[in-house]
Amino acid sequence: MIKLKNVSFTYADAPNKALNNLTVSIPKGSFVAIVGDNGAGKSTFCKLLNGIIPHFIDGDLTGAIFLEGEEIRQKSPATIAKKIGYVYQDFENQIIRPKVLDDASYGLLNEGEKNYEAMTLEVLATLDLAHLADEYVWQLSGGQKHLLALAGVLVMAPEIIVLDEPVAQLDPFHANKIYENLAYLNQKLGKTILVIEHNSEFIGRYCDSVLLMKEKQISWFLPTKMALQKVEELINAGVYPPQVTLLAHEMIKKGHQKSQLLPINQTEALDFMPDVSLYSSSPSKSTLDQSMRRMPFIEFKKMTITYPRINEQPKKVIDQLDLTIRQGEKIAIIGNNGAGKSSLMKLCVGLIKPTQGQMILDQLDGLQMKTEEIAERIGYVYQNAENMFIEDSIEKDIAFSLKARGVKDYKKRTQRLLEQFDLIEIRNRDGRLLSGGQMRRASLAIGISLEPTCLLLDEPTASLDLATRKKITQTLKSLTTAIETIVIATHDMQLVCEWAERIIVMNN
Repeated sequence: MIKLKNVSFTYADAPNKALNNLTVSIPKGSFVAIVGDNGAGKSTFCKLLNGIIPHFIDGDLTGAIFLEGEEIRQKSPATIAKKIGYVYQDFENQIIRPKVLDDASYGLLNEGEKNYEAMTLEVLATLDLAHLADEYVWQLSGGQKHLLALAGVLVMAPEIIVLDEPVAQLDPFHANKIYENLAYLNQKLGKTILVIEHNSEFIGRYCDSVLLMKEKQISWFLPTKMALQKVEELINAGVYPPQVTLLAHEMIKKGHQKSQLLPINQTEALDFMPDVSLYSSSPSKSTLDQSMRRMPFIEFKKMTITYPRINEQPKKVIDQLDLTIRQGEKIAIIGNNGAGKSSLMKLCVGLIKPTQGQMILDQLDGLQMKTEEIAERIGYVYQNAENMFIEDSIEKDIAFSLKARGVKDYKKRTQRLLEQFDLIEIRNRDGRLLSGGQMRRASLAIGISLEPTCLLLDEPTASLDLATRKKITQTLKSLTTAIETIVIATHDMQLVCEWAERIIVMNN
């Protein structure tokens, strides 16, 4: 059992507390979802549990933290690590070996486990990574790297597993697979699971309790069924309840259904709404014909992308692709991890070159254009927002490209972007030290600083709470007045439904 008693923590040199007087007991064998808005203290709370705070992160820690009745601060990080496995939000920092099998088995090798290879391959198979065992880690997609970080934890068979946003960058298939495996570890093997999660659909289906953090404190710790009834409170705390729960809540408010316990998953929803009439879809006018009349902006013809592999045949990630993106379109690219979504975006901006094929960009041969010429037409915001920051302040990062290209009024344009993306108060802060939502807003400002015709966004809402996600969605809608064409790669189907006019599905 994990127990915290009157725990507070302040990071070194920080003016305010990151955690304020936490008291909670988490029973052994629980499956707990930790929820709350960005900056509520969720990640800091979890870093207390495995000794990262205070052993590696300095600050003022008061109160007591117990693991199985013993004070954690009296244990070494190595001792704690045998009991508690942790998958970080910035999971790429956990990957330290060049090949998939090497990295996943690293902990077992340190323990001198003779059967390390078979044990590791078994875990890789459960996560659908066994076929990548001999791949180099830099050849993996972001989602596959996330699975690899989890594999490195699971092979050690810890009693407690803590995961910070475990499915934020995974496609629906692999996200479900992760939670099915976590449920097996919890229900069959008695493991204690703690997940920091914004996706309440998984909470309603798999977790047995929910811990809400608000303003650096624990607001409540309740069974999942009770927790997800608090629809208004969750929304105010930056958490989306499951869609079936929201629907039922609205039906009761509008008198279409009698007041009762709200469903928290699809199975319960069927029982809640047995007599609701089903309507055939209303006729709607397609925007496809209108879109097809627009001028092409990017055209791919027989496009193939391969990545070299040492001592092996090159890996083909895009094969004979024919695709046209037209001026003024709002497009969502969806598909499984490793389908080639990010590679396609990097190809558009000249970061990678194709093995064969043509790319016509704005009526010109895109493959013959210099990267800086492309950058004047296309802005690209990386999947990992941290990759957008190269200076020591947001203001300098936004101004960087403008100054490099000799834009005379760069100061005025930088100020306008700081105001547009609500960055004035943090203009002097290092972008790498911001919250997830602040990073996204800052990276968008950098991405459109050169006023491109087209903007490419890779996973723009990953790991964001409800309020921040809404801001990003509103920002995307507002950008259409200044930027003609916007393309996003995403697993966020709610964003796709709310924003996109056209969907491109990539697979195999």
